Amino acid sequence: MASEESFLVLVHYRGSIKRKTRSGVKFTDKDPLCIIVTPTTTYDALVSCVLDKLGLEGVKRVMFLCRRQFPEVRTPELLAKLVDVVSSSGGSNRNANTIAAVAGSSSRPAVASSSAPVYEPPMQPVASPSFAVDLGGNVGDEVRHGEHIPTEVHCPTPAGVGDGLFDDPDDDDLEPDLIADESGDDVGTTVPRRATGFGARDTEGSAGVNEFQVGQQFQDKDEALFNVKTYVGKCSEFGNGCTWLIRMSLRQRKGIWEVKRYNGPHTCLASSISSDHRSLDYHVISTFIMPMVRADAAVNIKVLQNTTAAQFGFRPTYRRVWMAKQKAVAVIYGDWDESYNELPRWVLGVQLTMPDTVAVLRTCPVRVGGQVDESQVYFHRLFWTFPPCIQAFRHCKPLVSIDGTHLYGKYGGTLLVAIAQDGNSNILPVAFALVEGENAESWSFFLSHLREHVTPQPGLLVISDRHNGIKAALEAPDGGWLPPAAYRAFCIRHVASNFALTFKGKDARRLLVNAAYAKTEVEFDYWFDIMRSENPAMCDWANRIEYSLWTQYCDAGRRFGHMTTNIFECVNSILKGVRNLPVCSLVKATYGRLAELFVRKGREAEAQMGTGQQFSQYLVKCIKANLKTARCFTVTVYDRDNSEYTVAETTPTGSFSLGTYRVSLGSKTCDCGYFQALHFPCPHALACCAYSRLTWQPYVHEVYRLSSVFGVYQMGFTPPIPEGFWPPYAGPTIIPDPNMRRAREGRPRSTRIRTNTDEADPNQPKRCGLCRQPGHTRHSCPQGAGPSGTAGNQ
Repeated sequence: MASEESFLVLVHYRGSIKRKTRSGVKFTDKDPLCIIVTPTTTYDALVSCVLDKLGLEGVKRVMFLCRRQFPEVRTPELLAKLVDVVSSSGGSNRNANTIAAVAGSSSRPAVASSSAPVYEPPMQPVASPSFAVDLGGNVGDEVRHGEHIPTEVHCPTPAGVGDGLFDDPDDDDLEPDLIADESGDDVGTTVPRRATGFGARDTEGSAGVNEFQVGQQFQDKDEALFNVKTYVGKCSEFGNGCTWLIRMSLRQRKGIWEVKRYNGPHTCLASSISSDHRSLDYHVISTFIMPMVRADAAVNIKVLQNTTAAQFGFRPTYRRVWMAKQKAVAVIYGDWDESYNELPRWVLGVQLTMPDTVAVLRTCPVRVGGQVDESQVYFHRLFWTFPPCIQAFRHCKPLVSIDGTHLYGKYGGTLLVAIAQDGNSNILPVAFALVEGENAESWSFFLSHLREHVTPQPGLLVISDRHNGIKAALEAPDGGWLPPAAYRAFCIRHVASNFALTFKGKDARRLLVNAAYAKTEVEFDYWFDIMRSENPAMCDWANRIEYSLWTQYCDAGRRFGHMTTNIFECVNSILKGVRNLPVCSLVKATYGRLAELFVRKGREAEAQMGTGQQFSQYLVKCIKANLKTARCFTVTVYDRDNSEYTVAETTPTGSFSLGTYRVSLGSKTCDCGYFQALHFPCPHALACCAYSRLTWQPYVHEVYRLSSVFGVYQMGFTPPIPEGFWPPYAGPTIIPDPNMRRAREGRPRSTRIRTNTDEADPNQPKRCGLCRQPGHTRHSCPQGAGPSGTAGNQ
């Protein structure tokens, strides 16, 4: 015998003679089977052993319904049924034998929990014939003398469905095989999984993933109706070669719904289904995709569409899945419409939590019949920022990137964001605004409050795209953004996208970007001459934009090497998913996300300071790389008092080299342009420091010091005060502007501004929209639709 501990299992049959124990458990007078199991015995091995001893292998299948524990001997009891294996024709025998297994120990290696059905046929989800039931108003409940009587479920004729009935509550023609517990509760009561496959079948007529069983029970009506909605009524081919039927009823004494009759699986020969399944409405889809939306509110609609199709065997329309996602978001994060009215009270609550919080709300009057409705107003704009963000910007680089991104929820709009960057190259959103769209008025609203509350420093650089609304707001005489108070620069990503609209091809775009990133005039002319040789019109296009707005060598070092707005990085790393939320949840999310960011980055900076480091990790990495290059130089001193040198490269470094460079440590400049552009020593400056035995630390900008990085995150966020302590809001009800509502019909229109970067390469073959393989389209995809246009049917 094996060294591991073994247990004896006794198997009893239900026979004609029964005896009842004190606890009400029924056994038989037949001799039990004796089966030896070990702690490593699997469930399948136990089932196979039982069937083998009974000589029923391949004829019967075991269905464990529940288990029972005898406290006197600590032995569990299993109740199970032997059910006929479904034949290939789909018929099934409803006669079943029952067994009871008693193990001689509390350890149950092969015993499953009673909280869920033990046996589940290992079958694949497949499609089903076309049948449907409309539960909207067709399922009603009547109350007669305090008695709950479910009414019939009527199946709509267009779907070709018969009637699925809810039996009388007292109809007990099929006895549920349950073992009554001493407590009087039904031990066999289980909560079934969410149904899949809509009573699924395949072309051979085999059963689906989650077939019903006689005696199956549900906790409440909603649970039952959900399953009825997916397994309901009679098949459209009932009486014409198919016997699929389900019948459910409410057992009043137990307060649960139970399957009273079930004939399945389908035996009809339907070969195609419609993607527009009436029972697969957006309510059912919303329930199914709820966990995915809760995990990631930014989950793509096509991902949800494909997942739903794989689960149910039907491919719903894009619009239906989009509506399902909006409902799921509303359930998780709050109603879309009510969210607007929650904003003012949340603002009062956060201002009570952090008194210096800035929130500016703008509304529009509601007119009814030509008269102003004083009780409610339309939401128009909202600007907000938090005290830690205001404090943090004082320790960031003296530049701010501004950009907008569209909202993806039930109502349209644009989220405007101001982004700063610390000395460790971490991006940090410092101010936000919800507006109706990008125009001169909305940008003026945002930039005026940004300048007043967050960025009052002189000499600030603003990086943005070439939007006319931004141009008008920055050039306003009273806006505070005119030089020398502030300067403007363009995001090279947007400039290159506009350039590529006229000049196709990645090579032309690359030449323009290289010219923009050039840190010296010589290098800029080098790339510009290549552009001129390729196409003189490209240089003419670039010359129409002032060089100081899009080139790095003309920006006087204000960019700190940053050429883009970082809006994509900000959204993906910090604000991921917030554009898909109702407005109040969006604003709340910015508070929570920033609080988490400040804690994480603050701990990192504090830990680095604790080890004695003086500079940020980004700077240390750059200095190490520059020191390796500095070994290949020859240094000559020309003015020792003013620390002016010449550096000759013995080995060319980089793709563009001048050979000899002038370096001035006093003015922090070098002919390579890196010293003045990035504000820390370049390889040539480091070589001069080493030659003169000087330390390089004094020539680093203050923003790269670890003390400055820690100062960015030093002021943390305060835990929000519970909602019950928020001040009351006594103003008019705030409602969303109906003009911002997305189209109620058709596929939701994309708000993304597409550029040439979204265009496919003409040299690449077109790919199928379903399988992503070349050579065919989604209409002729072998893995896709049949004549009915339904994916997944062949």
